[in-house]
Parts: sequence; C-alpha cells; structure tokens
Amino acid sequence: MRKNLKWIIPLILVLVVTGVYLYPVSTVAFKDNYAKVDPVITANLQAFRVEHPAKSLKIKGVTWEYAAFGEGRETILFLHGMTGAYDIWWQQMEALQDQYHVISVTYPAVNSLEELSDGVLAILDAEGVKQTHIVGTSLGGYLAQYLVAYYPGRIQSAVFSNTFPPNDLIAKENKTIGVALPFLPEWLVMEVLRGSFVKSIYPASGNNELTLAFLTEIGSGRMSKAQVVGRFHCVVQQFTAPDLVALKIPVLIIEADNDPLVEKALREQLKTTYPSAQVRTLSSGHFPYLNHLTGFTDIIATFIGKPAGTISQ
Repeated sequence: MRKNLKWIIPLILVLVVTGVYLYPVSTVAFKDNYAKVDPVITANLQAFRVEHPAKSLKIKGVTWEYAAFGEGRETILFLHGMTGAYDIWWQQMEALQDQYHVISVTYPAVNSLEELSDGVLAILDAEGVKQTHIVGTSLGGYLAQYLVAYYPGRIQSAVFSNTFPPNDLIAKENKTIGVALPFLPEWLVMEVLRGSFVKSIYPASGNNELTLAFLTEIGSGRMSKAQVVGRFHCVVQQFTAPDLVALKIPVLIIEADNDPLVEKALREQLKTTYPSAQVRTLSSGHFPYLNHLTGFTDIIATFIGKPAGTISQ
C-alpha cells in the first residue's frame, strides 16, 4: 500500500495542478455582456461584423486578421492597443468610410515591433496602399511611432493617442509581471485583465457601458494569453524615437488627463519627445474612441483632413 502511495500522491498532485492550469477561460454570452449597452449601438456592432468579417492574410507563417473598405483615395490605418481587435474601431471606420479607405488589423501572437510592422506593411501592400495616415492608440500608438521612425516613406500623418514614447519606466514598473506572465494560466491572466477593466478602465470612461462590454468580450475568449504576452513584449521594446521635424510628418497627440493606464510622467515625456506635435487633451479615460465617439472622430477627421493646420485646444 505504501509503495502505491509513493506514485499515487504525486500523480494526484500533477492532475490537480494540470486541472487548475488548464481551467478554461470564462465566457459571457454576447446578449448578456452587452445587456446594458444602448441597443442601437449593439445592433450597429453586430451589423458591422456581418458586413465586414475579418479578412485573413498569412505573413511569414502567421495569420493576420483585418478589415479594409471605404471609398476615399487616401487611407487611414487604425492600430489598437493591448486589449483590442480590428472591430474596436468600427464606429470610426463607418463614420469615415465615405471619405477614406479605412483599414484596421488584429495583432496575432507575435513578440516584437518588427513583426507587428511586417504584418501591417504586408496588409497595406495587399490592399495596394503605398502611403497611409495612421491612428494608433496605446500599444498601437507606440507601434505608430515605430512605423514613423523606420518607414517614414509610408506615412502621411500620424495620431498618437493615449500612448507613451520609448521609455524604461513601463519595463521597470512591470518587471515582475513580465517575468511571471508566460507561466501563469490563461484563465488567471484574463481574470486579472477583466478585473482591471471594472476597477480602473470603466470608471475613467465615465462608466461607459460599451467600453466595459467590448473589453470584457475581448478578455473572454477573443484574445489569447499568447497575444497578451506578445503585446507586452512589444510595449517594453526600446527604439529610437523619430525626428518629426526632419521627417516632415505631421503628428497629433491625443491624451487624457484621467488616463488610468498612461501615467502623467509618460504623457509629459511623450509631448517632450515630439515638441512639434499638436496636442489635444480630453477627460475620457483610455478608450476615447469608444466612450467619446463624436469628439474623438471629429478630432482625427479634422487633423487628417488638414494635418498641417492648427487644432484648437
């Protein structure tokens, strides 16, 4: 009996640990998740997904998803943040599709800004786009800076929204998380993310129900831990910031004075890094394109339409 216990107990422990690690990510039905959202907005989102299902393109062995449509001669490329997907920009894309060719991507599980850039540029090539305006937020704003730095010939103008410049602060403050993240079970990673949505993102958005619902959906099965890990690696990757004056690329910075994810020191550093950029300051949290729809869309439309002009504060 004692001999049997020697292998039974370790086996039980392995099974328990495996069960905990492989516990599935909790999901919420669409109708329940969006129950508090304006039904008109919910219907518009569902219609968008039917009308513009994600296209797929394999790039260096990795499958990318994106949407591309619109009537304009010029293109706007939308780049989401850590927790996003191509359709997080659906309201801006629909509002601007009559004036512009609009493209939005979903980042797959890649681990560097170089890989993100390869994917984005391949999608632009597939769509026949030689130059584009870029609207990037958070990680997407960081990626936009990288594209301006290394591929300036492809960029007409850029919007850096709710983002940060190349820095060492984020890596230092999140060193422990960065080390632990690859080893944590997927369900725990998503649970922590969803908790942060409720505790910080939702209040900063003015308790906007769409913001909470969309992010909860992303964190309930639409995003994998591998994507979270890859995006984290991209956020902490260093590069040399572009010289906007030398490149003659117009840039608009959109910031929020109550952004729970981009602290004031980083917001100030962003403006110091790009002193020639125009600046708009909102009080709309980290996702103004969801909870400050008309204002945010009007700001980017005005800037891109007249990128060399002055945006009123």
